[in-house]
Amino acid sequence: MTLDPYATLGVDRDADADALKKAYRKLARQYHPDVNSDPGAQEKFKEVSAAYEILSDPEKRRVYDLGGDPFGGGQGGFGQGAGFSFTDIMDAFFGGQQQSGRGPRARQRRGQDALVRLDLELAEAAFGATRELKVDTAVVCTTCHGSGAAEGSRPVTCETCHGRGEVQHVQRSFLGEIRTARPCAACRGYGEIIPDPCRECAGDGRVRSRRAITVKIPPGVDTGTRVQLTGEGEVGPGGGQPGDLYVEIHVEPHRIFQREGLNLHCSVAVPMTAAALGTSIELPLLESDLDAGEIDLEKSVTITVKPGTQSGTEHLLRGRGVPSLRSQARGDVVVTIEVETPSKLDERQEELLRELAALRHEESPDGRIQESQKGLFGRMRDAFNQK
Repeated sequence: MTLDPYATLGVDRDADADALKKAYRKLARQYHPDVNSDPGAQEKFKEVSAAYEILSDPEKRRVYDLGGDPFGGGQGGFGQGAGFSFTDIMDAFFGGQQQSGRGPRARQRRGQDALVRLDLELAEAAFGATRELKVDTAVVCTTCHGSGAAEGSRPVTCETCHGRGEVQHVQRSFLGEIRTARPCAACRGYGEIIPDPCRECAGDGRVRSRRAITVKIPPGVDTGTRVQLTGEGEVGPGGGQPGDLYVEIHVEPHRIFQREGLNLHCSVAVPMTAAALGTSIELPLLESDLDAGEIDLEKSVTITVKPGTQSGTEHLLRGRGVPSLRSQARGDVVVTIEVETPSKLDERQEELLRELAALRHEESPDGRIQESQKGLFGRMRDAFNQK
């Protein structure tokens, strides 16, 4: 033995296992022939590997510290091309403890999640609903109950891998013995073979079937909201745990209201005379779309249009909008008044309007240009004038 393994790894003689591993990984990455083309890198890599082989083994380290030969003369001595496993190399480069014995794959695995679309009316999305869906998913095979084997048979241990699910291959190179493990081709890594598969599911343990699911939609959902139904998705291979079913909501357009967040917007058209003289309008609320007796709320509300109301005036009905999905809050209903100007007049109507225009000195109005924005003082003046 010509070299000191402690000096080779650059560690103290009382270094623990973590310090040894850290030093080995650093040097192995530095001198590995695949990343270092220097002519002396290969020999240095062998020395580093042999030094780690001695110091990482408690018995070999004890023998070396006592002045003996840790290899007992059987492996050529330190620095003479001692063997090491592929695991050590992978551990040095990827920082993990590579496990050679992973074991067989589980035949039962969790199934995939499923996604379906559900169209709802605006009232159903706002106040909640219960709907029945027909879904096509994988379910447990009722013939083999998920085992995949025909009645009266059962899986047997694979003779190729003896139940391990993998086979090992050994190769020799200038770096030493390299051992690799691959999934067994005979059993596909399961460690078992089904000699007589179930004819109903062809050994998969599951079949496709259409089934009915009752879905409870919470109040406040909107287009794009997904309702999760745990365990209602695809059953996994081998009758494994089912995934989840996601119901994606799509809200259909409403004949009156447009939804913006929790608020509902609508427009109400009134004749020019009604806007001038004032009137009242009975507006149906969104609750009027619900079945009778399903929810005990007011179905409509009376809106008072004051005399002289201008087109574009808004009425705010607080707390009449859409309930929040995550709180007790509820949005508002915003009603916009649109004043309709008559487009066709008979002779008498035209005569009366001309008389009205004369009384108001509006026979030839010049029109008023409205400012799109007002300054700070202008807004303050308007605020005081409204009080």
